Amino acid sequence: MQELVHSIREIGVLQPIVVRRSREEGDTKYELVMGERRWRASQRAEMATIPAIVRDTQDVDLLRDALLENLHRSQLNPLEEAAAYQQLLHEFGTTQEELARRIGRSRPQISNTIRLLRLPALVQRRVAAGILSAGHARALLVLEDPAAIERLAQRIVAEGLSVRAVEEIAQAGETPKKEKTRKATPANRHHERLDYIADAFADKLDTSVKINLGARKGKMTIEFASVDDLNRIISVLDPEIEKD
Repeated sequence: MQELVHSIREIGVLQPIVVRRSREEGDTKYELVMGERRWRASQRAEMATIPAIVRDTQDVDLLRDALLENLHRSQLNPLEEAAAYQQLLHEFGTTQEELARRIGRSRPQISNTIRLLRLPALVQRRVAAGILSAGHARALLVLEDPAAIERLAQRIVAEGLSVRAVEEIAQAGETPKKEKTRKATPANRHHERLDYIADAFADKLDTSVKINLGARKGKMTIEFASVDDLNRIISVLDPEIEKD
């Protein structure tokens, strides 16, 4: 909020808030539809006027518009984002394709995010708190038994398992005994570094990423579900690149 207040003081409000004419009795002429943070920050910045768009929004659309606005906030954690998607789909009869088009995301990305709501409550809390990454959470969903999911989630925290390691364990359908601690050799540290990089890319791109290193050369594999999903990944890697 303080950064936004400073920005508004320096260069003003770049994106107008959205209001509608008030339908309640009293002196209030307008009701806020979208842009509460910009409005509050403008008050703190002591702005006399700010740009606004007056829209004829029906009551039934107010919550939908507010949810769509919130989906563009970078501070939403994966569970909050999943809950917002679910609410839009159930309460407003929106399809995943329509929602993807409205917010500029791929349908597989929305579907995979909603699947996080199937995790046990304890695991969901860890994802919401940032203890488990979205990549770890998606890997856990391969398991169907809630108890097995919770056990593996505890191992992720206790042992610092990478997303790739969790995927391998989950696909095996069991949680094998903890391997003996390997001696910290340069080769082991090198592979751990590659796993860390793959996990970081997987979280950023919201898809599975694998890095394999051979004797002379390596290979990075980025999975995508469709052409739209590929275009989404490309736009994340380079927003300026031209897509056909």
